[in-house]
Amino acid sequence: MTFEEVLSRDGRLVYKTRGSSMEPMLRQDRDLVVIEPKKSRLEKFDVALYKRGGDYVLHRVIGVLDGYYVIRGDNTYAKEKVGEENVIGVLTSFVRKGKRHGVTERGYRFYVRFNYITYPLRRAHVGSIRLLKAAAKKLGLAPLLKKLFKRK
Repeated sequence: MTFEEVLSRDGRLVYKTRGSSMEPMLRQDRDLVVIEPKKSRLEKFDVALYKRGGDYVLHRVIGVLDGYYVIRGDNTYAKEKVGEENVIGVLTSFVRKGKRHGVTERGYRFYVRFNYITYPLRRAHVGSIRLLKAAAKKLGLAPLLKKLFKRK
């Protein structure tokens, strides 16, 4: 059964997230998301469930334009144009450690705005790391850099 069919039949869709594009808000195989059918145009900062080819994607709206949205995952750096017709639902809440969090809660709204405001800093940080790695590779220092930036 497709997500569209579940939304049509039940009026909402609940599933465990996959992928890391919405971290740290949503963690793969840990958090449940509650999606409801889109009733009207989405607004900036809504999290849209949309179809990209044969895949379903859950990312945040960062721009609302005529006939489409500009969308990006909280943990990604590429923007995507998504047509109105591709959006099938919107996140209304998520469940972490058995506790439900609604998208109207103060803490959630703070997280969304903080994440959006700090995006340029995060992007610059990632860009500088990539440049540093490329330079280190050319200079033969890649093994040293791997040690420095090894994730724990």
